[in-house]
Amino acid sequence: MQTIKKRIAEKIVDAVLQINAEAQLNAQDVAAMLEYPPDANLGDLAFPCFKLSKVLRRSPVQIAASLCKALAQDEVIGSIEAVNGYLNIKISNVYLGSTVIPDILGQNERYGSQTFGCGKKVVLDYSSPNVAKPFHIGHLGTTVIGHALRKLHEFAGYECYGINYLGDWGTQFGKLIVAYRKWGSREAVEEGGIDKLVELYVRVNNAIKGDPENGIPADEALADQSRAEFHKLEMGDEENLALWKWFVEISLEEYNRTYKQLGITFDSYKGESFYTDKMPAQVQKLRDMDLLKIDDGASIVDLSEYNMPPCLILKRDGSTLYPTRDIAAAVYRKENYHFDKAVYVTSAQQCLHFAQWFKVVEMMGYPWYNELVHVPYGTVSLNGEKLATRTGNVVLLKDLFALAIEKVSGIMEEKNPNLENKAEVAEAIGVGAIVFYYLTNNRMKDINFVMEEALSFDGNTGPYVQYTYARTCSVLNRAGEVADGEILITTDEEATLVKTLCRFGERVCAAIADYEPSYITRFILDVAAAFNRFYHNCTILGADDPVVRASRIKLTEATKIVLGNAFDLICLKKTEKV
Repeated sequence: MQTIKKRIAEKIVDAVLQINAEAQLNAQDVAAMLEYPPDANLGDLAFPCFKLSKVLRRSPVQIAASLCKALAQDEVIGSIEAVNGYLNIKISNVYLGSTVIPDILGQNERYGSQTFGCGKKVVLDYSSPNVAKPFHIGHLGTTVIGHALRKLHEFAGYECYGINYLGDWGTQFGKLIVAYRKWGSREAVEEGGIDKLVELYVRVNNAIKGDPENGIPADEALADQSRAEFHKLEMGDEENLALWKWFVEISLEEYNRTYKQLGITFDSYKGESFYTDKMPAQVQKLRDMDLLKIDDGASIVDLSEYNMPPCLILKRDGSTLYPTRDIAAAVYRKENYHFDKAVYVTSAQQCLHFAQWFKVVEMMGYPWYNELVHVPYGTVSLNGEKLATRTGNVVLLKDLFALAIEKVSGIMEEKNPNLENKAEVAEAIGVGAIVFYYLTNNRMKDINFVMEEALSFDGNTGPYVQYTYARTCSVLNRAGEVADGEILITTDEEATLVKTLCRFGERVCAAIADYEPSYITRFILDVAAAFNRFYHNCTILGADDPVVRASRIKLTEATKIVLGNAFDLICLKKTEKV
């Protein structure tokens, strides 16, 4: 549709210049003015002529009438009508068959891709779980939104670097070291893996806070002991460092199993610990610029001028905080990756944190401060309850995926027991169901995660669109070779499907501009709905006319290409048989 809009816009500009040769108008601006009518019966595109009234000094009705005559003969346009100052345009079926479908088939896996990112670099910071804590559904957002944004940017030509900024430093490791020595053993942790580490972490937290209602006091001594063990870790204590490295290895082994299921890889796993020796230089820079102020013993940057609370840089005891680490990490990434854009995908609860340290980076005089982008997303609750690793109120992703895979396997045993690679297909559809469920929502929407809904296989779901993709594959496998030739669009269902397919590039651009992967999932649903209407209402392989049969097979192939390309952008695996 981008190509069609550009062509129509160029014709409109030519027509306007015929009326007023001095008109300051370009095709790009005109293309942006083209709209999709609310009622498809009005046309495929509409142009509001009132936007040209000032330039041409005519009424919108007069302008529409003039432009209608000028555009009527263009081969892109099937019909055009001037109505109340609007141009209502229907795209020619001949053009759809002769140009759009061959374009999709010719570009294949590059159809819908863009070039505006060529020569530019993007660093994306996403997923970033806290070490020694398992993946739960609260981590799903940053992981799948972040990777979808990476795939989208790559599809637009950007050189991308995915960074897993592991939460591998902090006082929680002091707690874990204490818990391990008090209640754990190497054998138990090696057998239980990250689940055992979580059990120890929950136990030590419960012991520290106590249970006053049941007469169990808080254990302040255990809290002090935990802080002391983390201090030893910071000071390079060999035993604590060895334990810490072991905890990290166990965690990464677990995380990589989940990433493999999602088809996600990273270019860097440099976590918070990597930047411990890089923070002092940034703290000193703040001091040298007289930006650090002392407030009740802590070092802060005053942001009252910008209507924000102060940004804490150092605690009273001189230890660093999250903003300190984030600033040091941003400087390191700029120096090493030379990014044009650095994207951070985290919960919307951290909006203030990012606004604060972004502003501090600007105050420090770094000219790339405006290349920092925070992409927030809504919170996930479990049946209305906030998730918390400390209390154990979580649903682990591996358990959720296992439930989905088990359900898919049961359905496949009933419907297609002889399917090859059943385990692989069940995993693709089961995991896809969870990912698609999440990414169908606008990223800022808070999600109350109800497992029954997520695992439903009816309606607008991942399994539905994956089945649609498999249906295109089935048609093509049964069709055999089809010779090149004229492609005819003979029904409304065919025309609607082609028009839906050709909006893919626009959806890609919009998803990148708004950092919104849900635009792609909704586009996929539109394509699936249009294809299934075409499939049910139009005979494909049994069409009497060989030209119509070949045309419909080509349209099916174009649908497979576009669906497959869109799947790749949102971590959804392609299933050729279900």
